[in-house]
Order: sequence, then structure tokens, then C-alpha cells
Amino acid sequence: MTGLDDQTLVQRALRADPESFGELCRRYYPALVAMADSILLDHHLAEDAAQEALAEACRGLKRLRRPESFGSWLGSICRNVAKDMLRQLPKQRNLGRDPPRQEPACEADYRAAALTEAVQQLPPHQREVIFMRFYNEMSYRQMAKVLGSTEQTIDGRLRRAKKSIAAYLRRKGLGSHGVL
Repeated sequence: MTGLDDQTLVQRALRADPESFGELCRRYYPALVAMADSILLDHHLAEDAAQEALAEACRGLKRLRRPESFGSWLGSICRNVAKDMLRQLPKQRNLGRDPPRQEPACEADYRAAALTEAVQQLPPHQREVIFMRFYNEMSYRQMAKVLGSTEQTIDGRLRRAKKSIAAYLRRKGLGSHGVL
């Protein structure tokens, strides 16, 4: 079943084949987590968002007009779920009070914190490809499929993101050598 294309799996899932939808879930779950993580900046919440996106996709599969575009459709659902969760975070955090931030203990911690800040300051579309490529080791082809884009567009986003990260690290007094 892993050798089947998305369109075939979607058509089978629409005919009540649970294994087909299960394969689609396995195929896209890591990308969804990376996408949601780039928005929420919290891996556990990102996993929740990915699971919710898959549940919404299962419920709404009949509305998918082009089964061959399942990946980008699912990515859009996940992006919306994560954004909805992000809007709810301030309300939830005010109730639970965030713990105070700790200062980095050593140079390595400082570099890691600066890199995290650099990634967080990126525009969402660049942060998304950084998470997918470097945190989830996705290929350009996989990212293009989920983002409904081309490999050339992905390459351009990654190049711009790397340049922005390097500039941010230089402003912080850190070299960007070997970071990305």
C-alpha cells in the first residue's frame, strides 16, 4: 500500500477502506507536525494540531475536489488548525501563567537560544520550510507536495531563511558558521 499514490489512496478511503486513510496519515503526519510546530513553536501542541488536522481531513474527505492534491489540502487544514490553536494560547497561558524565562548558562546555550530566536523571527512561510527541512529532514519534493508549491520555490524560501538567520546571528555577535 505504501507504493500507491495519494489519489488512489484517497479514492480507496472514500470507499471506506480504513487502511488507505491510515497510510495517508502515516505519510503526512511528520510534515504536519513540522508545519504546526513552525506556527505554534511547541512540539507537543504541534502534535495535537497534526492529529486534529487528520481528524478534520477524515471528516471532510468527501469535500476534497481533487484527490491528487490531498497533501496540500491537508497542509492547509493543518495550518488553519495551528493558527486557531495559536489564537487560543494567550487565553490559556493567562490562566496557567508561563514560568519565567531563564538566562542561558553557557556559550553553547546562548548560541542555541540565539538560533531559536533567529528562527522564530522568520516570516511564517520561511519558518515553515526551516522546520520541515532541518527539524524533520524532509526533502524538497516532500515539502513541495505538502505546501502545494514547487521545489524551486522551496529552495528560494530556504535560501532567504538561511540568509536571515545568518544576519540575525551576526547582529547577536555570533558567527553563523556551520549552523545551517
